[in-house]
Amino acid sequence: MAEEPQSVLQLPPSSAAGGEGLTEVSPETTTPEPPSSAAVSPGTEEPAGDTKKKIDILLKAVGDTPIMKTKKWAVERTRTIQGLIDFIKKFLKLVASEQLFIYVNQSFAPSPDQEVGTLYECFGSDGKLVLHYCKSQAWG
Repeated sequence: MAEEPQSVLQLPPSSAAGGEGLTEVSPETTTPEPPSSAAVSPGTEEPAGDTKKKIDILLKAVGDTPIMKTKKWAVERTRTIQGLIDFIKKFLKLVASEQLFIYVNQSFAPSPDQEVGTLYECFGSDGKLVLHYCKSQAWG
């Protein structure tokens, strides 16, 4: 079974109002990774690849929750889980009173004020953070 290419959407910074102004970016037009620290001449202050401003997250639906056509997103490291929940609710056109749960590694629900960058550093693998979302409690 061949994997279909996934487009990457960039979420606005968490200070923006409710996820408006999303722009779709194809994988071919994303900015290239900065060179590794070994390739950088001494004395330059380039951040390592792990400290880039945006990280890739993979959103997977659980249970009877609607599936998002776009699963891979580029998100600011400083975006909180609550900001991500608000964006997903708006994207799926859920009623504001409906609950949405986010899980990391199919095991625990992070705190709403937890930053995505911190979760990526602790639980990210293969250059992305996998988050599962659902409308009812599934794990933990």
